[in-house]
Amino acid sequence: MRLTTRAPWRRALVAWGGAAALGLSLALPAAAEDAPAVGLPFEEQLQVCGACHGSDGNSQQAGTPSLAGQPELTIVNQMIYFRERLRQNEVMTPQARGLPDGEIQALAAYYHEQPVAAPEGEPDSELKARGQELAAQQRCASCHQSDYRGREQMPRLAGQREDYLFAAMVAYRDRTRGGPDTTMIDVMRGVPDEDIEAMAHYLTYLHAEE
Repeated sequence: MRLTTRAPWRRALVAWGGAAALGLSLALPAAAEDAPAVGLPFEEQLQVCGACHGSDGNSQQAGTPSLAGQPELTIVNQMIYFRERLRQNEVMTPQARGLPDGEIQALAAYYHEQPVAAPEGEPDSELKARGQELAAQQRCASCHQSDYRGREQMPRLAGQREDYLFAAMVAYRDRTRGGPDTTMIDVMRGVPDEDIEAMAHYLTYLHAEE
């Protein structure tokens, strides 16, 4: 498996044993570990979520996805999966426990409206071009839209954290990501790490120039 020198997060992900694929991180803020958001005022719920996902939904924490700009239904569905234990995660399953639908919908609406921050650093033009070709071959746009902004239950991929995208695609390929949707398991079957790396890089920097 080729580990590129431009992506130290990838070497770290291998060392973590794929923890980021499940949305985990090595050092969790105390608020995320000990204070489920259920029953809190909305502003305090945002503080709990922001401890991992960023105050504005743009994650600065390795392996943790950004929520900014995600379709509302995408967030609602994933939160319900966690709440109902259809998707298991050491952080999110306890956090979502008991959250009423209305509170989940309010959080989803808030994060949907947050602007997506530009990724740090500069893209690798060759890797990005390769990722664009591969994403077209995989027909990713057929579900995630031609600009990869997502729709309805299909998550936004454009501007998402590169390490998270890589980890999530690997988890689908390796059948280690839980949840009721099996479409991505079929899409990612047999895709090598090098191709996943290129697609993750392309999607992260897709709208960086805007």
